[in-house]
Amino acid sequence: MKNIQRVVLASLIATSIGMGEVYATTEWNVSLWGERRAFTENVEKLAELVEAKTNGEFKLNISYGGLSKSQENLDGISNGTFEMAQFCSFYHKQKNPTITVIELPFSRDLSLARITEIYQEVYKHPIVVKDLARWNATLLMPTPMPQYNIVSKTDPIKTLEDFKGLRIRGPGGMMSVLGKLGAVKTSVPFSEVRQSMDSGVIDAASFAPHAHLATQTYKVGKWITTNLNLGSANCPVVVNTNALNALSAKHRDALLGSVDEAVKYYVENYENTTTKKYYDAAIKEEGLTLVTFTSEQTSRLNELATSVHVEWVKTYAKDFDSATLLKFTQDLFAK
Repeated sequence: MKNIQRVVLASLIATSIGMGEVYATTEWNVSLWGERRAFTENVEKLAELVEAKTNGEFKLNISYGGLSKSQENLDGISNGTFEMAQFCSFYHKQKNPTITVIELPFSRDLSLARITEIYQEVYKHPIVVKDLARWNATLLMPTPMPQYNIVSKTDPIKTLEDFKGLRIRGPGGMMSVLGKLGAVKTSVPFSEVRQSMDSGVIDAASFAPHAHLATQTYKVGKWITTNLNLGSANCPVVVNTNALNALSAKHRDALLGSVDEAVKYYVENYENTTTKKYYDAAIKEEGLTLVTFTSEQTSRLNELATSVHVEWVKTYAKDFDSATLLKFTQDLFAK
């Protein structure tokens, strides 16, 4: 396996006592995409903490698209092209079917702190660990996101039946529910979402706040949902297992011991800056109509969500104990 761990030897000359000392600097390559944004602040903070705790002996070299395409990051981890990466499970459900359970619609509006806890527990489940081990990957930390909401350029919907024919760019769990109402899942690259809305290729896009800000969907949209609560994307940060095991005890402790602090920083930044300071203000400034579903409409969506759960279990029953993993995840969301 190539490039598992780069070790650079450097010599420090202790002039005061006329002796030389040698130490090792470990450098890991980290594959992200796009540009630095709220979505990547967990990784940026992790790199900062690890370098500080090891006095510069362990560095995470973050690359935005220079190492791999986003949909090939798990492959790069598997073959050791780089040591750490972020990816979204819906990019390639067949490669990581177990963690798609988190993207199912659970109809709960939870804090990012609680979502973080849920994701971390799911990542530690034996069924999930075994699944990712096929790629020589260890799930390091989540990239928790709020529930997705839809921005659309059509006239504001008033009933669930108005979803019929609406071409939406959105994640699988959500679109499985809305598809039962006649919505059409339409796939376009993230970088082309705004252009696709402008040209009419899609009518709507479903994102967490940071992505609506990045794509500026709100500038062309007429309305936005406030309480759809049908899930969000699961985009974990993973490391090459061999590289992790090869770390010295000091560097391993620095890495693993910084995860909670990095995610906490990410959550606080997302909630206080991305959402409250920028997203809420942008929606208000553009004057989008707020579409809030009634309790009756929410109940109907929840019924459809339950049927999606059943379908998910059937789809993966032959590959792993999907019923057990779903129940485990449902219980976490229900707490």
